[in-house]
Amino acid sequence: MANSRLLRANVLLLLASAIWGFAFVAQRIGADYVGPFTFSAVRFAMGAVVMIVVIKVLDWKRGLSKARRAAATRMVLWPGLACGTLLAAAVGFQQASMPQASAGDAAFITALYIVIVPIFGLFFGRRIGWQLVVGVAACVVGMYLICITDDLVLGTSDLLLLAAATVFAIQIMLVDRYTNRVSALRFATAQFVSCAVISAVLALLLDPVPFGGLDQAVIPLIYGGVGSVGIAYTLQVLGQRDALASHAALIMSLEAVFGGLGGALILNEDMGQRGYIGAALMVAGILVSHLGTLIPSKRKQEAPSG
Repeated sequence: MANSRLLRANVLLLLASAIWGFAFVAQRIGADYVGPFTFSAVRFAMGAVVMIVVIKVLDWKRGLSKARRAAATRMVLWPGLACGTLLAAAVGFQQASMPQASAGDAAFITALYIVIVPIFGLFFGRRIGWQLVVGVAACVVGMYLICITDDLVLGTSDLLLLAAATVFAIQIMLVDRYTNRVSALRFATAQFVSCAVISAVLALLLDPVPFGGLDQAVIPLIYGGVGSVGIAYTLQVLGQRDALASHAALIMSLEAVFGGLGGALILNEDMGQRGYIGAALMVAGILVSHLGTLIPSKRKQEAPSG
């Protein structure tokens, strides 16, 4: 019975990773029609609506009183705002890179947050193992092969994606501080609402045509909002109830692979031999960096997606 629940959890997490990975394709297509902050605002507003519906249904099934629902919601407001602000910055950088970056490049470079998080942990007294050193080295070489041209130039889109990965890492560390103290779904929803509102304001200030072109990006927006934000996050929460946390992190890191696969199958992108070698090195680096965590653990983790 326990093995079947673990298998079900891993399948749910793998499905979430696939949805997140293919969302890079949706973001890439959406960038042709909609400004970066407009895309993020609408996408996360859609995702928040899905999450609110899920919460309403679960509250009804659990029979929670109005007072308990209100108390649970109040607890996530300030943490949700703080994490949502960082999320808005991260997805803003990421989406701004999309007109120049391929879906594959975006997926693999964004996945660096998985390695950046434990590096930042050094500043808070956490120990570093050989696995992380080897993993980071492999990721750096892989990123070099993917990003650096023959003229030794790092493109603007690559810099934006590196900024996104860095902010995602900070956001994850902040999420880790709160996630075990509050309702996970309510916390996520507060983040998504905050991200949507902040992105909407930035869209009015920075996008060339605020909220223009939405009719041409309906399908990417629905996939990015309902699928990637609403459905995939719910699958993650449901999956992590029974999954080993260390295994969950590895499964969810596969979103980079699905992103590259989606770019190749749907957008006919070709990273070239050098790019594919770099992608393989980055996947290997991510896996190696987690070798030291492959022990039974029930501690929950959070991961943002693309």
